[in-house]
Amino acid sequence: MTLNDKLALLIEADGLPPPEREWRFAKPRRWRWDFCWREKMVALEVQGGGHVYGRHHRAAGYERDCEKANEGVLLGWRVLRVTGSMVDDGRALALLHRILKEELWWRP
Repeated sequence: MTLNDKLALLIEADGLPPPEREWRFAKPRRWRWDFCWREKMVALEVQGGGHVYGRHHRAAGYERDCEKANEGVLLGWRVLRVTGSMVDDGRALALLHRILKEELWWRP
């Protein structure tokens, strides 16, 4: 089971609003959010491979991830980034509760 699949099950079991997965947000770019709640403009990206020097942690992959997240912010998205450890120990769900349930997000 992937980290994304595990987080999807945790989100469902916790009763949080269901996300869209792999939603393409910046056409014509092929960027996709791992999870998003379009009506709230909230995106969550799972950064896997941290302990094995995975794609997200190599220089080119990290740079592409920064470019993608920055473009999302410029388009008005609130972007959360979590690691596998954060999924495993509940911090990812806690962040989602704060932004989706308690509605603690920045407003202009």
